[in-house]
Amino acid sequence: MKRFAHGLVLGKFYPPHAGHHHLVRTAQDRCERLTVLVCAASVESVPLADRVAWMREAHPDVTVVGAVDDTRMDLHDPAIWDAHMAVFTGAVPEPVDAVFSSESYGDELARRFGAESVCVDPGRTVFPVSGTAVREDPAGCWDFLEPPVRAALTRRVVVLGAESTGTTTLARALAAHYRRRGGIWALTGYVAEYGREFSEQKLAALRARRPRAQWEDVAFTTDDFPLIAEVQNAREEAAARTGSPVLICDTDSFATTVWHERYVGGRNPLVERTADRAGHHLWLLTGHEGVAFEDDGLRDGEELRPWMTDRFRAELTRTGRNFIEITGSRQERLATAVEAVDALLAKGWDFAAPLPERR
Repeated sequence: MKRFAHGLVLGKFYPPHAGHHHLVRTAQDRCERLTVLVCAASVESVPLADRVAWMREAHPDVTVVGAVDDTRMDLHDPAIWDAHMAVFTGAVPEPVDAVFSSESYGDELARRFGAESVCVDPGRTVFPVSGTAVREDPAGCWDFLEPPVRAALTRRVVVLGAESTGTTTLARALAAHYRRRGGIWALTGYVAEYGREFSEQKLAALRARRPRAQWEDVAFTTDDFPLIAEVQNAREEAAARTGSPVLICDTDSFATTVWHERYVGGRNPLVERTADRAGHHLWLLTGHEGVAFEDDGLRDGEELRPWMTDRFRAELTRTGRNFIEITGSRQERLATAVEAVDALLAKGWDFAAPLPERR
């Protein structure tokens, strides 16, 4: 089989899927050096930088470059071809020996590069998927997506609330509900509250010095909370890369901003910035009324629960986050939560349409 010095794969990768990766790996096997050119239009809703990063992660031994191309495609218009080629050759100025493509325009693209055209699985028989199909139904195409794309598309749901208001119970039940649906949903992840693990470690460290120490003897500093928020975000990101289209989080970095108020007082800008980086889609605020306070050795301040509930509600509202309040019996709470998550998933992903193409 003929090998080439420098091959080129070009596409929108909006978003990248298994068919794209098969094309790149096929080309890489036949080239001494391969360049992947990611072209994105300004109207599209997935940033070019994200697509380039995703392709680089999937293909670390390939040169991946990006370019903005806001010219619509018309395979029958030489002037439009010239405009595209100006973008392409600006991003890839080196000579190209072979253009690998699954698209009908591959031959003309190769001719204009002065290269050989190599067609790879034009019927999509190896991986029956397309960018259009992914945009229309990401959940239905989930098996064709790499971890970083899954993480970007996962709908992240946060259960938060004051101490002993059933947040962990609801979060676990909600994750179990979606796992029971089977298929890709069996992968639905649950991310535990890192703040509790951190608290357990604090108490254990204190008891190593003072064996009779109790929870009320533990002291938090403002520097503890950025760490808690960062680790919470990192664990969510890791879970989203391997899970289903929905991820259930027992609290989040945003909630850490209010816990900072509760234990230290005031605000910490580092926590605020960390919370703003997290991409969540729905918050479920568990109410304290009708829920007995249970002291499990890491809780205090039963009398502060109304204040905490009010603070969560006020901050969720102030920051414009999408939230609902969860009340009632355990069964009622789960039913309300499932209804809200189902509604979130039913909204879909709202990809912006790419530029029109005339073939």
